[in-house]
Amino acid sequence: MYGTTWQTSPRQYEYDHERTKITMPDGIELDAQIWRPRAEGSFPAILGYHPYQSAPQTAPITPGPIAAVGNFPPGVETGNGWIEAGDPTFFARRGYVYVLVNIRGTSASQGVYEYLGDAEIRDGHDTIEWIAEQPWCDGNVGMFGVSYFARIQYFVAMTRPPHLRTIFAPWGSSDQYRDVFYQGGILNKDWPLYWGRSSLRFTNFQDETLNALSREELDAALSVYRDDPDIAQDPDLAAVLADPLKPTNQYMASVLVNNTYNDFWKKRTVDYSKIDVPVYTGSDWLNYGLHLPAAFRAWAGLRTPKRMIIGPQAYLDRPVYQLQYESLRWYDRWLKGVDTGWEAEKPVSLFVMGSGGRWKHADDWPLPETKWTPFYLHEKGRLWEREHFVNEGSSSYHDSPWGRESLEFETPRFVEETEVIGPMALKLFASTTSDDALFFVSVRAVDPEGEEQILTRGWLRASHRALDPERSTPWAPYHPHDRAEPVEPGAILEYDIPIVPTGYVFKQGYKLKLKIAGADDPAKNSLENIAAGHIRRRVASRVTVFHDADHPSALLVPITSGNIIGTYLSEGQPFVTFD
Repeated sequence: MYGTTWQTSPRQYEYDHERTKITMPDGIELDAQIWRPRAEGSFPAILGYHPYQSAPQTAPITPGPIAAVGNFPPGVETGNGWIEAGDPTFFARRGYVYVLVNIRGTSASQGVYEYLGDAEIRDGHDTIEWIAEQPWCDGNVGMFGVSYFARIQYFVAMTRPPHLRTIFAPWGSSDQYRDVFYQGGILNKDWPLYWGRSSLRFTNFQDETLNALSREELDAALSVYRDDPDIAQDPDLAAVLADPLKPTNQYMASVLVNNTYNDFWKKRTVDYSKIDVPVYTGSDWLNYGLHLPAAFRAWAGLRTPKRMIIGPQAYLDRPVYQLQYESLRWYDRWLKGVDTGWEAEKPVSLFVMGSGGRWKHADDWPLPETKWTPFYLHEKGRLWEREHFVNEGSSSYHDSPWGRESLEFETPRFVEETEVIGPMALKLFASTTSDDALFFVSVRAVDPEGEEQILTRGWLRASHRALDPERSTPWAPYHPHDRAEPVEPGAILEYDIPIVPTGYVFKQGYKLKLKIAGADDPAKNSLENIAAGHIRRRVASRVTVFHDADHPSALLVPITSGNIIGTYLSEGQPFVTFD
């Protein structure tokens, strides 16, 4: 890769591969593979650190099946195993040592795996220092990878290994409670069930919560869920409750026991103030149910050199070859000290959906030019900047096992091209006939023919409505999720629902639609499916959304260009049209 004033490390080396064991201070041996340039001297090193089977991470295969398989498009998943490590030979040929290490208790590494447990993080620190001491390493070490490979980088970086110089960690969650398991306080069961059953069978997994309880204490802790119809009447969760100590059930049983944001989750949440190395972060717009929120959280929390990229609505093809040159340029700067021009460029890169493939580059996030504009929910399903009229009222829907209704509100057609980039928030005044409610919110683009595209989502359990005022902004309400407050049936309460950021250009003639429901919409692809596996309420209820002068329910929309005058109910047409 070249610029006019810089270039990245050229492809110039053959490489050697070896397998070894790295002994931790407590005697546990971690399985490692090493790819080194076939040359004298020492080189900077890159660590990939993970809990998966080792072989699929480095298999010499093409990016994927030629044809789509099931719900997966070509190149994405089924034919490639996990493959989040990238291509080690790419780095070795360009003057880096690539070290792939299995976390303790996974694949061929000894010990017990605890899922982001203390030993796993400490081992990452010690592995970096072991690498730095090897004769083939010049003392400069970075980390690489996406998803779990990215997630663990942040936790290891928090320990500040003396020889860690940078991390390249896009597509990774950083708050496991909010990003993965309990979006808005609502249990997302399908993803952890799938991940636990498909991945943990290759590990010696032992959960720290369950290990600390006797069988009697565990039964007592799970009894509340056996009496909860939302949990007990779900076949998958009922199987977990019936045999919680089964190896593939322990993971989900622990998630159930830790159903609020407690110490278990706090230790599995990144503290960015402890990270002192340059960080490359990012995700893609459709990953709102797993990786996307963490990218913006990292940008806000880091005080080190940083870059963020948010790509199109598509996951990276395996083996993440799209990031090879980008990461090489990053490592050349921070591991080799080469001026690759990073500092001269804007640090935020955003793919703008609906623009025909345009990227937007910025100095900060949220974008400084953002105008958060309230679009009020009105009668007849209107979503409009105009405040409420006299005697406006409410809209209701039923949510029950026998029928999942919803409400929809949409803007008039946009008269001018309108760019919407940033976080959204829905302020909702609502009541329910039950003692709790689950709010599932989606924001959609509607084209002139009526075809809809889901842009992003938000979630909130009504009993988790409490806000942390010190950490909340109007566009990003923050819920501590540390307790449940029962809802008084019939009481009109205020709910502030954070919606994961999006970036979309509404062309002239398009509409923005808001949907409010009590359950997930059916997924149309694999990434949507990650965010569509939540529990459903088994108790029938009627939910009423109020939108009047005393209860101004509104969607706060981040407008970054366009909509100068606002939307027209007449949709911008002349008052009278003559034949």
